[in-house]
Amino acid sequence: MTHVQPAEAFTVEEARILQQNLGEPLRPGLTPAELSDVEDQFGFTFSDDHRVFLTAGVPVGDRWPDWRHGDPDQLRKRLDWPVDGVLYDVENNDLWLPEWGARPRSMCNALAVARRHLATVPQLVPVCGHRYLPATAGESGYPVLSVYQTDVVYYGWDLRSYLRHEFGGEPLGEEPANVRVVEFWSRFVE
Repeated sequence: MTHVQPAEAFTVEEARILQQNLGEPLRPGLTPAELSDVEDQFGFTFSDDHRVFLTAGVPVGDRWPDWRHGDPDQLRKRLDWPVDGVLYDVENNDLWLPEWGARPRSMCNALAVARRHLATVPQLVPVCGHRYLPATAGESGYPVLSVYQTDVVYYGWDLRSYLRHEFGGEPLGEEPANVRVVEFWSRFVE
């Protein structure tokens, strides 16, 4: 069985080594002040391992969010993508969760109720493409989720295993017993 290494062991040096496998050019890492500016601008806090990754270097390419020079509207769209996907499934695929109560008859009201509940779930922050980490201030070791509407798949048991799997060609391996649950989002994992 594969075990998740302690997230606090993810260092800037290790992140730099893993970034060599990305096949993408790298810009210098974000400074603490730049990370704080992004968090303030968009209203979330990077998880500690995501922060380490972005401090080591910022990958350049269409799939990678450009937190330093990116179009704020495009970054906001990427941040909104997971919730927008759930709302799409509410509107088009009859998704309704029991804890939301009785589904309103009007689609407009159903979307309003769903949106109100979704405002309380953990913010997902794009890592690459539609791969996301939860915004968990002061925490590490959460799985990287591939999110497309409510089709959610683990793409890494943590950021380290995601990078090794997606870009280093290592198999993901069996789900470890201690994989962290991402509130709300993990319920959709197949």
